[in-house]
Amino acid sequence: MWFKNLYFFAFTRPFKWTEQELEQHLSEHPFTPCKSTEQSHFGWVNALGKHGNTLVHGASGSYLLCARKEEKILPAPVIKEMLEERCAKLEEEQGRSATKKEKEQFKEDITFELLPRAFSRFNDTHGYISPEHNIIVINSSSRGKAEDFLALLRKVLGTLPVTSFSPDQAPDEVMTDWITEQNLSENFQLGMEAEFNALGDDGAVIRVKNQDLSSDEIKAHIDAEKYAVKVAIEWDDALSCILCDDLAIKKLKFFDVLHEQNDDIDKDDIVARIDADFTLMAGEINRFIVDLLGEFSLKTTDYLDEEEK
Repeated sequence: MWFKNLYFFAFTRPFKWTEQELEQHLSEHPFTPCKSTEQSHFGWVNALGKHGNTLVHGASGSYLLCARKEEKILPAPVIKEMLEERCAKLEEEQGRSATKKEKEQFKEDITFELLPRAFSRFNDTHGYISPEHNIIVINSSSRGKAEDFLALLRKVLGTLPVTSFSPDQAPDEVMTDWITEQNLSENFQLGMEAEFNALGDDGAVIRVKNQDLSSDEIKAHIDAEKYAVKVAIEWDDALSCILCDDLAIKKLKFFDVLHEQNDDIDKDDIVARIDADFTLMAGEINRFIVDLLGEFSLKTTDYLDEEEK
């Protein structure tokens, strides 16, 4: 249940659906396995997996959701080999090469024939909505998968007014200032990992690990007009992560002091433990996001329509 990577977005209008209303909307688009000739399928599953029986799990004002995607795996070399065989057969029979349109049709036919025998890959993506903090947080290392989660939620709700956080000052400039000026707030500390990019599409990329970011070596890279695009940080003695210049959070780790807070819960009561872990985790992530946005002079309500604030 503990999230490992985060993409988070702001609502431009308050999220006003209740837990029951959200459950009803999601139930209209549940996950079902692919049919024999379908290549992928995307839908909602129980938020707590096999330990729950609802698509929405509410706790302390936040709503946990889980989207599942099934994709049929079709090996590209197999398709290529079969395509070449059909093109060769056509050339042998008709004395000419296959046209682009014919190749596309061959490939489509091959895919249709192979789908019933293909293996499936399943991927679950969790996310939660915090109406109080005006954010939706998605546990994904891929922005594409986070966007897919939002798109599916938008589909079932009919609308989903969300946007990315976009500071006035470029995040890479702010993160570089953290290193050069040591001006992070007291709740934050720099870690020992970073990535620096020089300007331009062909600019140098420098990655450092287990490196003091205040060292002369790092200062030399910054003096050479390289900007920090990824920086390791720690927050409030509670968690560590890698912050990226699109405000994505990677390699999120919660410290033992947090995990231990729920050790008094009966380990056999799995649902109670999951519920407690989610409540604790969401609360800490919400506080972390509020503090992090403050470093960029942002608030979680900044993108609400003026009449909604």
